[in-house]
Parts: sequence; C-alpha cells; structure tokens
Amino acid sequence: MNETEVSAPNRAVRSAVFYNSLHRYRNLLRKLWWVLVGTLLLGLGIAAYLVWITPASYVSFGRMIMSIKINTTGGTGSSFTEELNNFLGTQAALMKSAGVLNRARERVRTLKPDLVPAPVDLEISVTPKTTIFNLRAVSTNSDYTVAFLDACMEEYSALKSEMRATMSDTTLSRITDQVEGLDRDIKKIEAEEAAFATNNNIVFVKEQVASLVGYMLQKTRQLDAYRNQYEFLSTLTLDQILDRQQSLAPKIMSVQKSATGQKPDPRQPATAQSSDQDLGVDQDNYLNTEFLRARQDLLLRRADLDDWAKILRPKHPRMVAMNEDIVRRENLLRIFKDQSKEQLAGQRDSLSMQITNLVRETKALEVEAAKLSNLLEERERIAARKLTVQNLRDNLQRAMQSLGAEKDINQETVTTLEHASVPLTTSIALKVILLGAVLGLGAGLFLLFIVDRLDDRPGSYNDLHDLFDEPIMGQIPYESSLVKGSKQIPLLKDGDDRHMFLEAYRNLRSSLLYMATQGKRPKILVVTSSIPGDGKSLTTANLAITMALAGARVLLVDADLRKGGQHRGFGIEPTPGLSEALNGKTPIAKTIVPTFTPNLFLIPRGETLHNPGELFVKPSTHSLIAELAAQYDYVIFDTAPVMAADDVTSLSPHVEGVLFVVRANYTSGRVARAALDLLYQREINVLGLVFNGVQTRSNEYYYYRYKEYYAKSA
Repeated sequence: MNETEVSAPNRAVRSAVFYNSLHRYRNLLRKLWWVLVGTLLLGLGIAAYLVWITPASYVSFGRMIMSIKINTTGGTGSSFTEELNNFLGTQAALMKSAGVLNRARERVRTLKPDLVPAPVDLEISVTPKTTIFNLRAVSTNSDYTVAFLDACMEEYSALKSEMRATMSDTTLSRITDQVEGLDRDIKKIEAEEAAFATNNNIVFVKEQVASLVGYMLQKTRQLDAYRNQYEFLSTLTLDQILDRQQSLAPKIMSVQKSATGQKPDPRQPATAQSSDQDLGVDQDNYLNTEFLRARQDLLLRRADLDDWAKILRPKHPRMVAMNEDIVRRENLLRIFKDQSKEQLAGQRDSLSMQITNLVRETKALEVEAAKLSNLLEERERIAARKLTVQNLRDNLQRAMQSLGAEKDINQETVTTLEHASVPLTTSIALKVILLGAVLGLGAGLFLLFIVDRLDDRPGSYNDLHDLFDEPIMGQIPYESSLVKGSKQIPLLKDGDDRHMFLEAYRNLRSSLLYMATQGKRPKILVVTSSIPGDGKSLTTANLAITMALAGARVLLVDADLRKGGQHRGFGIEPTPGLSEALNGKTPIAKTIVPTFTPNLFLIPRGETLHNPGELFVKPSTHSLIAELAAQYDYVIFDTAPVMAADDVTSLSPHVEGVLFVVRANYTSGRVARAALDLLYQREINVLGLVFNGVQTRSNEYYYYRYKEYYAKSA
C-alpha cells in the first residue's frame, strides 16, 4: 500500500470532521440566533452609553523635521550626514516620554497659568521615507490642547540640545581616557618588544631555522636510506642476496671497463664491483667476496667432472682426484657461507644502531626547531598586538576630532516645521460603536461555543456516530404535521403523501429484515428510549405499520402500562388490554384488536398500573410472549423509557432484540449512554439505534429529498 492510499482516508476523515463541526455550529446558530442578537444589542447599548457620557474632544496637529545634513562653521564647506534609519523610532518614543510630557505641562502652567489642565492623548507618527514627525494631540480643552502640543515640541527640541551637549562632553571625556590608556598599552608593548630584541637576535634566529631545516632534511634522507638497507637485508635470504650480486656482475664489469679502459676479470666477484645504487648498501662493508669466488670455482669443477665422466670411469685416478677436490671446495664453501651469514648479521646490527642514533638526533633537531619557531611566533604576536592597539588608538583619535567639530555646530538637528494647528472637534462615536459591536458579537460567539461544549445532545448523524458505538439502523426525519385538534403526529398509512417520512421507516424496516446477524433473525422486538419525549411510541407504531404493509403479520403491543397511548393513534379503547391479560382477568386473545392497516393487530395498554415491572418478571409473561410469537411474524413492544421506569429492563430479557430511539437535539448523550449500559448489564441484545427527529435541512441528511421519484407517472 502506497502513501497516497494511506493518506486518502485520513483526508476524508479530516474533511468529514471539519464539515461536521461546521454544520453543528450552523445548526446551533440557527437555533440560538437570538443570543448573538442579544449580545450585539448589549454591546451597542454600552457603546452608546459611553459615547453619551464622554465629553467632546478637540484635536490639534503639529509637525517636526529632523535635519539630515549639518554644516560646520569652519568655512571649509565640509559636512556630515547623520544616519536615521534606526533612530526615528527612538525619537518618537522620546517625544512621548514622561520627561518631555512633564516639562511640557510645567511650561504651559508657567506661560499660561489661566488655562485649566486637562488630560492630553499624544500620538506621534513618521511620514514614510522622510524624517518628518506628525504629532496629534487630543483633549477635552481646546486651548490647553494647542498650548500643550506647542510646549511638547519646544521642550523636545530643548531636551535634544541638552542631551547632545551632555553626550558630546561625556563621550569626549571617555574617549580621551581611552586614548591615554591605549598610549600606556603601546608603551608597554614597545618595552616588551625591545626586551625581546635584546635577548633574541631575530636575524640569527632566522638563519638558524633555515640551517636547521636543511640539516634535518639531510638527516631524514640518510635515515630513509638506512631503513631501506635494513629492510633489504631483513627480507632477503643469503642465497637471494648472492644471486642478485652475481646477476649484477656484468653491469659492474662494464662500469670498470668504461672507467679503466681494461676488460674486467670475469673471475672477480660481482660484489666487489657493485655500487650503493645497485644493492642499496655500502659495498665496502658487504659480504665476503671469497664466498662468491669459491662458489664459482665449485661450479666450474663440477662442470669439468661432468665432462670427464663422459670418457672416464668413476674410479679413474683423475675422477677420484676431481671428486676429492670438489668435496674440499664444498667444505670451503660452507665455511665461507657461515662467514657471510655472520657478516650479514653484523651489517644488520650496524644499520639498526645507526637508525636508532639518527632517530634520536632527528627528534632533538625537531625540539630545537620548535623552540626557534616559538621565538619567531612570539615576535609576530607582539608586533600584531602593537598594530591592533595602534589602530584602535588612531580610530579614537579621529572620533575625538569629530566630536570637537560638533561643538562648533550652530544648526539644530530637530526643528518645528508646523506649530499646533487650530483645534478641531473630534468624535469617537463611530469607533466606540464599532468596537462595541465587535465585542458584542465576540461575546455571543463565545457563549455559543460554551453552550456547544456543554451540550452533548447529538444533532447530526456524525454527532451520533461519535457518541455511540452501536449501529445506526435508521434516520427518521423531523415531521411537523399534526392531527387537527391534537398535538399528535398522524400515523403512516398506505399511499401516504409524506414520502420522506414513509421512506425513512421503510429504510428502518429493511435494516431489520436484512441486518447482518448470525442464526435466527429477531422477530420479538422492544422499542424504547432513555427519557420521555424521544418519539419511541410513534416510531414503534410506524415501524409496525411498514412491516405490515410489506405483508407480514405484525402484532403491536403497548407495554407502557403507565402512560401508554398507542390506542389513541389507532382510535380504539385502551381496555381491555395487556394489563388485564398479565393479571389473568382477560384472556390474551380477547385483547387483540385489528387496526386500519391490513395484517397489523394491536394489544392496547389496558388499565393504568403503578407496578407493571412485577408483572413482567412473572414466568407466565414469558409463556404469553411465546404464545404470541407463534401466531405472528413479528411482535413489537412499545415500552416505557429506560430512565423513567424499570419496566423495559424487566421485559426485555423475554424478547429477542431492542431498538433504542435517540431524538436529535433532545436526548442527552450521557443519559442515553447510561440507559444503554443498564440494558447491557441485563445482557439484553441491543440491535441498534434509531435517530429520530433529524433536521432534513442539514447537509448531512441526503435521503428521500427527490420528490420527482414519488410523483405519479403521466
């Protein structure tokens, strides 16, 4: 399974959850629209009251500009530009600071003592891509507003000048102290540099480093040569070394011939004529040359013996003499070979000692080179530190010169562009009313959200599916038509024109007839609910009618012996009924009454009883129900609600299945869950749920809306 196949169901679930929540809130808003209207009116009322009690306000505007270019009085025409990108916001905050506002109030009190002080709301903004500040003052006193705004601009300019002068003097003093400190640091570094030069001759140190590096390179090469010689002598056997010397003999003789102009003696051993480049070792300290000459003579004697053996017998005096000579030469060759082994071992030991000495000497040279390098690095660090301090001192010196030039500036950096304007009357009525409307709507939406969180009544199919695990057998739409002069909804009949209502019960009938179950399908049913008002009696009667219209013999039993009303829907007398049959006063057959629907029969309630639960637990009740089941295809009981009486929990163990009715936007999910738990505790077979009173206007209800399918064909 690929990722697309896995994510598609997840997207479908998320989409269903989103639209379910959307429809739920829409239905809640449709039902509790008056909450939003009430909170909106309340917010508008509070806003109107605030507008009514708030006195009139006056607004005055002013503008200030910050100079970008400041000219000095030196007459040289030099100028500098002040960077303001990150400065304008700071200046706007400074204009509204408590210090500026307090100084402005004091200025107004001093210059115009006759003005009555009033709270002033000061707003400051900056015109985009400019250095112009826009000031807006709002107050209930028009004259005081103008005077206060002018005072704010004047006091800000004065404060800016004071701060600039104070900061220039303070900064100049601090920079001077830093320059003096850096001068002292430079002197210390120069003294350190002089002491270092006295103790160390840099030129001599550099020459030492160069000479030492060359000498170390020479020793390294010599060490590599010795290691190659040692490896050569350690890896090859004596015979391999002798064979290589013998193979080099022609080359050595040619070298001797070219050097002396004479033909080399072929009997001379090749070892005596080889070089370091051929063998990788020193030829003066190499193997015994007599060994090679003896081996060569032995080979020649054996060749002569082979030649004489072709013409002489083995015991011929000459053959015997030659054999004795060969034996003597073989003994001599063994002696030479032993001497060569000793010579080879001595050569390896000598090379090992020379390698050890060279390694020790190389390490000592490395230590000496490191010391000399540290001296050079120390000298570079001193020079770099001196350069850094000198650059910092030069930068501070230039800053001191700039600050000195600032003292000669005769142009203000901030000036008043426009003084406070004539005050205008302003009104916050529209703003307050809009704010009140928004807050009112927000409060209403919040209340609706709280109500939705606290309300556990399912209003849609998805809500019911989320609250319960039981299968949903059918959805019965909300029906508003009533019987004239009564609050009762008329029962279904053959050819009923309430097509959506009729088709919903046919769907419920199909769910019962073809429900997925093993073994015998239930034919003795109980229809109940959690609380009164869920519509279980109407659901029971219409279900029985649709079953009978399908051709089944159906017996409808009104088992709500306290407040049962099935007799009113069918227009018959309530007595005699089930209560008389259970008490033994009337045979059960005499209580069965035919109805206006073919194949549908009714046992009415009978006399009202206050303890029907005791009758349902009698053994005779089970026999009576079995007798009825033998005569009819389906026996359907209408009982009291589970949470209203214990009748249904006493009767249900005698039947084969229970249908549980839940009314949309009426039945509490917690109460319905508790009622179902009571049924499960008595091991009652709950077949499923019937969702009653569903709003057909909801987008979740797709069934039986198409009237053209129910119209008669032309």
